[in-house]
Amino acid sequence: MKCPYCSAEDTKVIDSRPAEENNAIRRRRQCQACHKRFTTYEKVESIPIIVIKKGNIREQYDRGKIEAGILRSCHKRPVSYDQIISTVDSIESSIFNMEEKEISSDAIGELVMEKLKDLDQVAYVRFASVYREFKDVNTFMEEIGKLLK
Repeated sequence: MKCPYCSAEDTKVIDSRPAEENNAIRRRRQCQACHKRFTTYEKVESIPIIVIKKGNIREQYDRGKIEAGILRSCHKRPVSYDQIISTVDSIESSIFNMEEKEISSDAIGELVMEKLKDLDQVAYVRFASVYREFKDVNTFMEEIGKLLK
C-alpha cells in the first residue's frame, strides 16, 4: 500500500478491526518512510449483477428497487424498518449466493414473495397483486386461498 503523503511503498499495519457491520476491515497504517498514519478499508469486491427484465431488457441490479417494493407492500403494516432491511439483506444474500452474472426479474420477484409470505401475509398479497398483475377479485381470492391452506 502506497503512502498517500510521500508515496513510499513500505507501510505497516498497526491496527485492524471490523467496519461497516462486518462487511469491511478498517486498517490503520503507518508509513515506514515519513511515519505518518492513514486509514484504509478492505472490502470484498462484488460482481455486478445484471437483471433481465420483461422484453429481454437488461439493467444493473439495484437493491433500492427491492427495498422500495417491500416498503410499499408493508405500508401501514406492523412491520418494522429493521425487519424490512433484514428481509432485503436475506433476499440479496440469496441472489449473490446464486453466483450468476445475470438473473431474471421473475426470479427476484419470486424470492421477494417467498420472504414476504413469512414476514407479513397482507404485504405478501399486496406485492403479489402488483407483481403477478392481478386482473380481478377472483385472482386475489385464489392467492388468499393458497395462503390459507
